[in-house]
Amino acid sequence: MTVKLYAMTCGRLVGRLKDMIEGEDGQVALPIPSYLIEHPKGRAVFDTGMHPQCRTDAAGRLGERVARIFGFEHFGADDDVKSRLESIDRDPGKIDFIVNSHLHFDHAGGNELVPNATMVVQKREWEAAQDPELAAKIGFFRADFDHGHPVKQVDGEHDLFGDGSVVCIPTYGHTPGHQSLKVRTEAGEIVITGDACYFCRTLRERRLPRFVYDREQMLASLDRLEVLEKGGARLFFGHDPDFWKDVPQAPVPAF
Repeated sequence: MTVKLYAMTCGRLVGRLKDMIEGEDGQVALPIPSYLIEHPKGRAVFDTGMHPQCRTDAAGRLGERVARIFGFEHFGADDDVKSRLESIDRDPGKIDFIVNSHLHFDHAGGNELVPNATMVVQKREWEAAQDPELAAKIGFFRADFDHGHPVKQVDGEHDLFGDGSVVCIPTYGHTPGHQSLKVRTEAGEIVITGDACYFCRTLRERRLPRFVYDREQMLASLDRLEVLEKGGARLFFGHDPDFWKDVPQAPVPAF
């Protein structure tokens, strides 16, 4: 079966580099990726970027602290996932699945704009989001994911279409139930790492972000990603500006 993978840049988020990788300083404009996967049995998006309210009222949506840490000046009027899908003649209302790597605002904020999909999340991620104290500690905002979508909670690996071509793989650590996505295309196998691996350097140098739910689990997830890479998969890193500048953008296939 032919599977197509398309990359979409849903704006950029300005952050402090020291929060993204140990031992660095200064600011960085982080690309916010979303991916469209087209399979003969349906369509899925992997992550949905930020909600448009972040552009106009970040503090009102995310709180003063998050709005102070991040800059939203590179999140334009056409950078939300709905606009990106429509720009390549795809109807957001006809997406079958939203696969959220995790439930942070820059990965699940656009879920509301893909209204008829089933959310596919790791069970432990969903359970953490239902615990108000834990959710607040991790940085989950109910406004990002509480829109009445059907929710499929998966535990470990999950074969989305039942033929091994699109598989959720657990990469815990960044959050309680972070997952990456393995996609087999005609050109080869891709693993979209999400925030299990912000940058290429995260993998090569094992320098983690400042805020991590479980360091040991995250390091184990990097080990798993490295094994997949050595087995022939191409890794698509979470927010790496140097890597992202060479990724073809939809409607050109990403790989």
